[in-house]
Amino acid sequence: MPAAEAEVVEIAETASYELAFHVLPTVAEGEVATVFQNLKDIITKAGGEITIEEAPARFDLAYEIIKYLEGRNRKFTSAYFGWVRFTVVPSAIDEITEGVEGTKELLRHLLIKLTKAEEENPFFL
Repeated sequence: MPAAEAEVVEIAETASYELAFHVLPTVAEGEVATVFQNLKDIITKAGGEITIEEAPARFDLAYEIIKYLEGRNRKFTSAYFGWVRFTVVPSAIDEITEGVEGTKELLRHLLIKLTKAEEENPFFL
């Protein structure tokens, strides 16, 4: 096939992201690993590749967080904190965000795009 007729295949550029999250302290300790695995599954189903992670561990929060649950505002002073870093094409972030926001066991979450310096220097607790 002549070069002029060859198909141009664009390879999508991936970027590095970090998802940090608090799992509700009302989740049984044995079920926290399942919540963590579900979050990782959301990422991999969207085409992401997990690069590094830290499993959730229970911590006292620096300040009280109020979340509307089961028809009323509930106050939380502790939660399970964990994070996962991954690479994925930027177009898949909306799908990942939708899946994470639909996870009812989460108190809070934060999804950020990493700079090269942040990517090379992960923070461990």
